[in-house]
Amino acid sequence: MNYNPILSIFTASLEIAAAVWAFRGPGRKFIVRTTGTILLFLAGYQIIEALLCAGLIQAPHQFLARLAFMTVAWLPPTGLLLVAQLYPARSRRVHHFSYAMYIFCAVLVGWIIAQKDFVSESVCLVVFARYSNPTTLYQTYGLFYQTGLIGMLALSAYGVTVCDDSRQRLLLGQVLLGSLAFILPSLVTVAVIPIAEAALPSIMCHFALLLALFLIRLVSIERRWALDPGMENIPVGTISTGAAG
Repeated sequence: MNYNPILSIFTASLEIAAAVWAFRGPGRKFIVRTTGTILLFLAGYQIIEALLCAGLIQAPHQFLARLAFMTVAWLPPTGLLLVAQLYPARSRRVHHFSYAMYIFCAVLVGWIIAQKDFVSESVCLVVFARYSNPTTLYQTYGLFYQTGLIGMLALSAYGVTVCDDSRQRLLLGQVLLGSLAFILPSLVTVAVIPIAEAALPSIMCHFALLLALFLIRLVSIERRWALDPGMENIPVGTISTGAAG
């Protein structure tokens, strides 16, 4: 089954355009910049996968495969940072959690750079890539990634339930729904489609297009409030871009 890079190219183009749109517009800079950064990391993986699988540049496959893992490693801590920035509590614990994840991520990335056999083989099929990871480092990487994603889900869900600020609750809702929208379909796909075995990282990044759409909605809501502060007092249920869609 020959690989076709069209999905990766389309997804990366959309995510890069959305990131530029987020960076250039109004809104609280720490929120739109973090959101834009997540979009760029997502796009970065898509570009690397297209280069790896379509042979668009002359580079060792193992290096590009490791680069793909290093790129998406920054997504969990950056997602947690976005949740921390939207979190209703005055406590800095969520910020500290995201900072700790950044430090752990930096260590993992350095380890992957040093361990040249982190990915022993990559096989590209249709629109996704399968990776063989024979080292124990991959188990550590997987635990790190799962911790980050579960943290995003749990903290954003809790924030939505306890937040008294309708504005922050609405924005947290986008993170929660976006996370669910790409995590659950990815797990189901890998579980029910045999050919998708060992392709979870690639499949998750493709389904993360759904996360990107919710992040675009988040920036759109933030931009509306920046342009019209009076909207902050409008009940959540009357806003067409609400968390429930």
